Amino acid sequence: MRGREAADPERRLLTGARRRITVQVAGAISLVLALFGAVVYGVTLNDQHDSARRDLAAATSHGSVTHPPPCVWLFELRDGTLRSSPGAPEALPLDGALYLAAGSAPQVDQVELAGQSYLVRTERHGDVATQAVMDLRYQAAERHRLLRTLGAAELAALLAALLIGQVLARRAIAPLGEALARQRRFAADVSHELRTPLTRLHTRAQLVARQLRRGTDQILVIDEVDQLVTGSRQLGEVVEDLLVSAQFKQLRRPFVPVDLAALAEEQAVAEAARAAAHGVTIEVRRQGLDDHLVRGAQSALRRVIAALLDNALGHTSMGGHIWVTVSGGSEVVELKVRDDGVGLDPDDSERLFARFVGRGFGLGLALVREVVDGHGGTITADGRPGAGAVFTVRLPADPAASHCPPPPPRSEPTDHSDRSDREPERRF
Repeated sequence: MRGREAADPERRLLTGARRRITVQVAGAISLVLALFGAVVYGVTLNDQHDSARRDLAAATSHGSVTHPPPCVWLFELRDGTLRSSPGAPEALPLDGALYLAAGSAPQVDQVELAGQSYLVRTERHGDVATQAVMDLRYQAAERHRLLRTLGAAELAALLAALLIGQVLARRAIAPLGEALARQRRFAADVSHELRTPLTRLHTRAQLVARQLRRGTDQILVIDEVDQLVTGSRQLGEVVEDLLVSAQFKQLRRPFVPVDLAALAEEQAVAEAARAAAHGVTIEVRRQGLDDHLVRGAQSALRRVIAALLDNALGHTSMGGHIWVTVSGGSEVVELKVRDDGVGLDPDDSERLFARFVGRGFGLGLALVREVVDGHGGTITADGRPGAGAVFTVRLPADPAASHCPPPPPRSEPTDHSDRSDREPERRF
């Protein structure tokens, strides 16, 4: 965990923020509970003092020396004779206070005798001096129990506060974590989405530059320049999509009829220069109906085909082949991109579409699946190690397209049967 946090500044940032929030929340709750405990202890202490003084006042006024209130001893000095309650400690009474008691206000003192605390009230009524003494050890024991209870409650509250603080911290940090994850994902998407069109433009620009240096007729270079213009326009569409996604809004381009076969041929032409530089041949085949219309966002579907071609080019050796086959039906249009490259393990076919796990950079295929899913389609991968791979995209056919039924078979053979069965094919 420490190694992973050290390698991920964002994780360290989130962990540090979560810890600080946890400590702050736990500290605030603990402080409130400590203040509450202090108030409870102060109120209890004040009540004990007031109660002891009231009990002693009642004992000196109405108490009986022989039957004093609990925890109280009475001493009475009358005509030089001292009477005391049974069981009174030997250190009592306080002779000085008892013999010197005047008729003024009662005298109340807290004294320590033989290691014990006593509250003493002395007063005189006429010729009788009365002294009431209360043992404070029981009140002290009660306060000690209260302190232990408050301490245990504070400790339990601290543990609960740490747990609550951690939960609150996770909830508070969750939006920040999500924002950082989106930022990281956006940066990864940008780097991948721009890599292929920029590489394509760079390769074609190099080709045009070489042709111009060789003195090639400018008329012959017009097609390459047109491809540069088209590529720059498509790059602008990619940048526009990325800018919209940077605002954390889902891109909602209007779905229009898109000819998937024409789009595949367009991307094959766009990749022709890079494929030639790698010694790879790209072939596009049309099968089935004349049109291969689906409903979708043209720029997004173009990036799907571009990503599949880029993935195939990256795993096809010099002299290899890439076949793009588009077959149309009344309900589904199917696009297959097959290569004779390094292949793949069939057991990993599903993991290829997870981010940062795929054959190449581990991101392009994940983005492809997101686009295909957004169009209500599916994508699968199959292959064998060393025997190439095939990626199959199935998208719902455009229901508004007018598919003409195939002509009925003729009853007699013709010389054109082989021509009608042959697949239309374009080589790039």
